[in-house]
Amino acid sequence: MGILRGMPPLKRLRKRTPAATARPADTAPPPPARTASATAGEQSAPRRPFRISETLPVLLVRAAHPKQALLTAAGLSIAAALADRPLREVGLVFLIALVGQTMLGWDNDLVDRVRDERHDLPGKPVATGLLDPGTVWFSLTCALLLVVPLALSAGVRAGGAYLLALLVGFVGNRFLRGSALSFLPWAVQFALYPAFLAYGGWNGLGADSAPTVLMTVLAALLGIGIHVLRALPGLVPDNKDGLRSLPLRIALRIGAPRLLVVAGVFTAAVVVAMLITGQTLGLT
Repeated sequence: MGILRGMPPLKRLRKRTPAATARPADTAPPPPARTASATAGEQSAPRRPFRISETLPVLLVRAAHPKQALLTAAGLSIAAALADRPLREVGLVFLIALVGQTMLGWDNDLVDRVRDERHDLPGKPVATGLLDPGTVWFSLTCALLLVVPLALSAGVRAGGAYLLALLVGFVGNRFLRGSALSFLPWAVQFALYPAFLAYGGWNGLGADSAPTVLMTVLAALLGIGIHVLRALPGLVPDNKDGLRSLPLRIALRIGAPRLLVVAGVFTAAVVVAMLITGQTLGLT
């Protein structure tokens, strides 16, 4: 009992208890307020789903006009096979033509990206912004560094003929497209293909036989026919932009359906004439 009498009252002990003995949860600082940037980030649109069609390799293929590239490369390689070229030279012709046509397709989309965007044309990744023009320029430069040694590996004259045809194609993408002379780059480019095939060889050793004049003329006519057929899908946008290419001038007079028939018959007739000439007179 003496010990209990000497202890202070319980109320006094409670009054002397410091505030620091309170629970940590009661004295924790309030959570920081959300910043405006964090709130905006949470409300941003969800990320676009992954699509194979929008990957860089696929976009580059789409911008290269792959159908035209494959058809041109296949046509030239078939012509080389019909001219009794060895299989390895046929493969070389296909590879050279494929790289060159890919370059022309990329260059065409770079030149026309503003027009393609204005008319909302499908299948144009450069115009829609899916493919950066700088990336296409870089790819075009790399392809140029590849096609020059490839072309020269078929012989200096053969490679020179193809590279000249390629240069004419680049010029045609930028000039004469909206005039009555729009057919001229196509005619010159295709007229150089027989020389590319006739002078072609392997490992830098070409042939000495020049192509016949008739085959060269027929090749130029084939280029004109293909130019008209290729221009048909774009006649309406060309007309809106005030361009007056040769196919558009003809279509305005006889109509696009008739022009399609005439151009198809003309091109087929030229191909038949080339086959007959190749079987009778040969390429050289």
